[in-house]
Amino acid sequence: MQNSNAYEAKNKSTTLRLGYWTFAWLISLAVATFGPFFLWGGNTTVTALAVFSTLITGGGMIWANKRHLEAQDELQQKIQLEAMALCLGVGLVVGLTYSLLDITNLISFNAEISYLVILMSLTYLAGVALGQARYK
Repeated sequence: MQNSNAYEAKNKSTTLRLGYWTFAWLISLAVATFGPFFLWGGNTTVTALAVFSTLITGGGMIWANKRHLEAQDELQQKIQLEAMALCLGVGLVVGLTYSLLDITNLISFNAEISYLVILMSLTYLAGVALGQARYK
C-alpha cells in the first residue's frame, strides 16, 4: 500500500511537471510565432531570442517527458514506447512522402508542418489508446 502511494505521488508529480513544461513551451512557441507580427514589429534580434527561448523551453519539456517516463511502471513504459514508435514511423514516412508530393508539384498547395504535427499527435493518442486496451 505504501509503495503504491509513493508510485502514485511520483507519477502525479512528474505528470504535473510535464504539463507545466509543455504549457511553457506552447506559450513560448506562440510568442515566437506571433510576436514578430503583433508585439515587436519584426525586430530580428527579439525574434531570434524568442525562437531560442522556444528551443530551450522545448528542451525542458523533453527532459520532463523523460523523467515522466522513467517514473512510470514497466507496462506504462511499454505502452508509451510502442505509441512513440508508431508516431515516429508514421511521422517519418508520411512526412517525407508529403514533402515529396510538394517538391514534385503533385499537390497544388504547400506542404504545411502543422498537418504533420496533427497527424503525429493523433497517431500517438491512438497508439496509447490501443496499448491501454491491449494490455487491460
